[in-house]
Amino acid sequence: VHSTFASRYVRASLPRFRMPENSIPKEAAYQIINDELMLDGNPRLNLASFVTTWMEPECNKLMMDSINKNYVDMDEYPVTTELQNRCVNMIAHLFNAPLGETETAVGVGTVGSSEAIMLAGLAFKRRWQNKMKAAGKPCDKPNIVTGANVQVCWEKFARYFEVELKEVKLSEGYYVMDPEKAVEMVDENTICVAAILGSTLNGEFEDVKMLNDLLVKKNEETGWDTPIHVDAASGGFIAPFLYPELEWDFRLPLVKSINVSGHKYGLVYAGIGWCIWRSKEDLPDELIFHINYLGADQPTFTLNFSKGSSQVIAQYYQLIRLGFEGYRNIMDNCQENAMVLKEGLERTGRFNIVSKDQGVPLVAFSLKDSSRHDEFEISEFLRRFGWIVPAYTMPPDAQHVTVLRVVIREDFSRTFAERLVIDIEKVLHELDALPSRSSGPALQHPNGDTVSEKDLARQREVVSVWKRAVAARKKTQGVC
Repeated sequence: VHSTFASRYVRASLPRFRMPENSIPKEAAYQIINDELMLDGNPRLNLASFVTTWMEPECNKLMMDSINKNYVDMDEYPVTTELQNRCVNMIAHLFNAPLGETETAVGVGTVGSSEAIMLAGLAFKRRWQNKMKAAGKPCDKPNIVTGANVQVCWEKFARYFEVELKEVKLSEGYYVMDPEKAVEMVDENTICVAAILGSTLNGEFEDVKMLNDLLVKKNEETGWDTPIHVDAASGGFIAPFLYPELEWDFRLPLVKSINVSGHKYGLVYAGIGWCIWRSKEDLPDELIFHINYLGADQPTFTLNFSKGSSQVIAQYYQLIRLGFEGYRNIMDNCQENAMVLKEGLERTGRFNIVSKDQGVPLVAFSLKDSSRHDEFEISEFLRRFGWIVPAYTMPPDAQHVTVLRVVIREDFSRTFAERLVIDIEKVLHELDALPSRSSGPALQHPNGDTVSEKDLARQREVVSVWKRAVAARKKTQGVC
């Protein structure tokens, strides 16, 4: 009887550094790799991530059917290109771009918001350089103004493309960019001010309307025309459905481009983002490559070349499958479950809620008393229940504040919210029975078992290593 687990293929260690000399049966290769992947965390219990972890089977099938299509081959796959253009148009109208009913929007699909931000930043830099050259002024010291709460991709853009990053520092209790301080930092070399619609730290929306009004006034006083980019990676698919009256998008005259992650609340698996420009004038033509296929001009503006078509097709599926009604219902449900979790944490009496009710559906919270145990220990203990809940320190000047964060996605149910509260309470009871960081060891766990000094030392070391790793990273805001 043939059995993979009785074969020689499971008796040897898997190759780690060199390709093996000999082939193995496909069944053995699948089983060995599948078994090792079982040690990964469960994506649906990964509450650290904003990225979609569940889609309908019909959409999964569409994605698998198109997994062998290279999106860049536009002449071979013109329908896929058309679907991308439809997505750009729909998202542009969702963001209130000044377009006619049949006017084509200016935008592009990307592999995520990181690439979208790079493209938007390049457009701002080139427009600023052209303006400064035309005025006979130096153009070698561009800068960009952001809050210290921005995602790490903004720092990458600044470093990769030689732009000074001017960050507005945070303060305890105020974890987003202060519009007034941001505008004060603007000078003639500022290529744009970046506002965040949905801070990764606590889900809060920055006040783009106030930023726009202050910047309009400063531009009038100085003769500059400093624009705004909105990083709506998380909030772009939330605000139009939950807060339609909130002015943050192209309704504001200085907002020239917006990025959004389709793989977050756009409800598509990882690998799709979008960048939308207000008009053709906001995207310098010298950055666009033109491809002629099927007798029509196809402009392209991306950093990478080859990429799969599956995520583009999946985004179009979600847009027409759910429609405005479906997205609104899902976002309503996410927000309600965030409130359930928040209220459950408040009932424990042990936490301060750092997140806001208006914003991305997440709950960020910190211990009221961290003198005996801290948020990193809670995060580590929750992993034993399967939950992945990140603990991290805030950016400057609020780095002394540590928080835990739970992101509420479409597949996070009411039952999950209630269960998580129960497990957090269990962790708190267990930690209460353990020694504090500064005292001697407790004698017993709640179940009466004696606490091993060796186990305590191991646990402390795990927490200590994690805290050092988090502190060593300037940016801790997760993925795009």
